[in-house]
Amino acid sequence: MEFNWELMLSSYGAVFTPNILLMIVIGTTAGIVIGALPGLTATMGVALLLPLTFGRPPLEGLSMLMGIYCGAMYGGAISAILIRTPGTPAAAATVLEGYPMAKRGEAGRAMAMALFASFFGGVVGALIMTFASPFVSSVALEFGPVEYFGLAIFGLSVIISISGRSLIKGMMSAFFGLLICTIGFDPISGYPRYTFGMMEMMEGPPFIPTLIGLFAVSEVFNEVQKSNQLIQIKAKLDQYLPSWADIKYCFRELCRSSIIGTIIGAIPGAGGDIAALISYGAAKR
Repeated sequence: MEFNWELMLSSYGAVFTPNILLMIVIGTTAGIVIGALPGLTATMGVALLLPLTFGRPPLEGLSMLMGIYCGAMYGGAISAILIRTPGTPAAAATVLEGYPMAKRGEAGRAMAMALFASFFGGVVGALIMTFASPFVSSVALEFGPVEYFGLAIFGLSVIISISGRSLIKGMMSAFFGLLICTIGFDPISGYPRYTFGMMEMMEGPPFIPTLIGLFAVSEVFNEVQKSNQLIQIKAKLDQYLPSWADIKYCFRELCRSSIIGTIIGAIPGAGGDIAALISYGAAKR
């Protein structure tokens, strides 16, 4: 299929205008604030701020909503790094490395790298979808039961790479997670399982409250168990942009994770949270 360069250039010309860029900046800023608040996802942020686009031209409204979504995906890393609470499901993997860096006094470095990684992944994903969207979409539509089963097995295999030295604890956590996933309607028969007669449990445990309970509450208990000495996180943001050495060191992983995120994101039913964990597992290996 012949690529229409004239259509692409006219589309980019329609986007790079002062009004559209202003709406993107406003949406991205609002999205970062929403993403940094634990309990508010990127999708919820788009739904909450949708009324702000009423009365605007379609292109401006869509640009603002996309800015909200992309900003919220990065904003989740802020609370994940600083207080060990992922603001969005996709930031769950950021907790595993970002919070230890914050405890070592490298919060600024972690947040700067998270910002650059979000920017780099977004640019690579946009370029791939610009020049290869027909191919990517055709591959995604070919996903069937066998491919989804293989993706699920691959996701479970990631546990081995992120369990560290204690593989037994990792397998115990995976087994516990599988037990939690059995709560709610059975996807095959539609029969409610382990809901204890509560309507709230029909769809299973809410994802965000579960993440907050696993990360934030456990961190509170961990601090309470320690002595009365309060361990303060050195969250001095002395580094707003990543250093060239950090970019060079992580460039290979940035490229690989951007490709993984684009492919996983194009699969129906998958999203940024699955792509983040799979990319993290690949990086750990």
